Amino acid sequence: MKPESASGTTAQLQGRADARPDAHDGAPDAIAAHQRAAARAIAAHGGYPESWVPPRAGTDHDVVVVGGGQSGVAIAFALRRAGIARISVIDAAAEGEEGIWRGTARMNALRSPKALPGPELGIPELAFRSWYEARHGEAAWDALPAIPRLDWAAYLDWFRETVGVTVRFGTRLEGIEPVAQGLRLRLGIEGRPANEVCRKLVLATGFAGSGGGAVPAFVREALPAHLHAHAEAPIDFAALRGRRLAIFGAASSAFDAAAVALEHGAARVHMFCRHADLERHSLMRMLYYPGSVEHFRLLPDARRWRIMNALCRRAQGPVPDAVRRAVRYETFHLHFDARDPALEPRKDGVWLRLAGRDTGLAFDFVVAGTGYATDLAARPELADVVPDLALWGDRYVPPPGEENAELAHHPYLTPGFAFTEKVPGTAPHLADIHFFGAAAQLGNGRNPGEVSGFRHGIPQLVSAIGADLFAADADRHEARILGPVAPILDEALYRDRVWDGRTA
Repeated sequence: MKPESASGTTAQLQGRADARPDAHDGAPDAIAAHQRAAARAIAAHGGYPESWVPPRAGTDHDVVVVGGGQSGVAIAFALRRAGIARISVIDAAAEGEEGIWRGTARMNALRSPKALPGPELGIPELAFRSWYEARHGEAAWDALPAIPRLDWAAYLDWFRETVGVTVRFGTRLEGIEPVAQGLRLRLGIEGRPANEVCRKLVLATGFAGSGGGAVPAFVREALPAHLHAHAEAPIDFAALRGRRLAIFGAASSAFDAAAVALEHGAARVHMFCRHADLERHSLMRMLYYPGSVEHFRLLPDARRWRIMNALCRRAQGPVPDAVRRAVRYETFHLHFDARDPALEPRKDGVWLRLAGRDTGLAFDFVVAGTGYATDLAARPELADVVPDLALWGDRYVPPPGEENAELAHHPYLTPGFAFTEKVPGTAPHLADIHFFGAAAQLGNGRNPGEVSGFRHGIPQLVSAIGADLFAADADRHEARILGPVAPILDEALYRDRVWDGRTA
């Protein structure tokens, strides 16, 4: 194995990532003081107003948020701050297994800049920085190159508890159907069927919620399930000790998988990239300035399509730390121009051919680091609604040379992330289903479920939900606004000063 990079970045982050998620160096007094400051800050920013949404008979919730990870909890927090309190957050995972940070995410540190605003939504005392400094000190924060993954997971646990969001774990959304009162959700609660009715539904289910991992046909069709996995799937890397791995794809997640396999003692890892070099630019970062992040959604369809088509022609390249982490091993090998791969399982391993020629390479396991596919029809919970919702391919026909089948499968959403009807007037309930996930990127300019999308995306979503709920109950709000008003002033306070005509 090569010595660690002289920069020390990988070693520093690896050391933090391997620590216990709840470990801290800070004095208990500092942590307690921060906890009190966070509570005061929430109160100073208005706390949690009473719910202004009139109860609707026959409903269990005004809003159900599907997904108890960082997006879902932040959305619930924002809804409560907006006075929409009759909400429920559900997650199919067991507590501690929600999201990706302790599971399929394998990077040492987050790829977002450490100072980027996150779920705190404008309250500094709730930010990761405040949490981290209370436990490790200001100097440690200043020296930190990026947020360690498991520290981020521990922070999210703290954030959820501090803002008081309850997640119903072990609760899976299995289907959606319209009813007179709103949306009937078919749920599986710890494996038991149940039905609940809500007025608004938010899908905050991460990258996988847009379809799932894209496993190429040459892998999927050639190999039995026990010989391959997608890079974002759970993989028992300890069981691959001493084994030979092939990884197809060369983005950050592919390099992360390679590094974890080697760290667990894989005999060798070969990575195959179909291009002549790694993608060494991050074109998507060109979108990430405040004006674009906030206002991209207001551009005409043709301009949004043209920009995203240009940026998405090739997958985003790996970040330097992901590459550095893998290439320090002499047993890591990178192959370029890996065209037309074909796999054949034999008794002594899975043999690889490229462009019709044998490579002389055999492997024990194959990992597809090939990103995600946007295919809402692949999501079982959306089976009842997908036939009626509009995709970009239903609404926009690009000019010659700008065709993109992947973008055409993105849902065509409102500015408030709601689904729209394929045929106007046929499925009005779709306006009550809000999709806050990766496939919102074409219309929104970025994945709103990423940390960098929270600052603008969550207020945008919550404002749209509030507007719809208010408009739907306009008669009741008018009656409330114009109803009897109790006086705030007692006549006795001024009665003896009313002029009675006498000379002063």
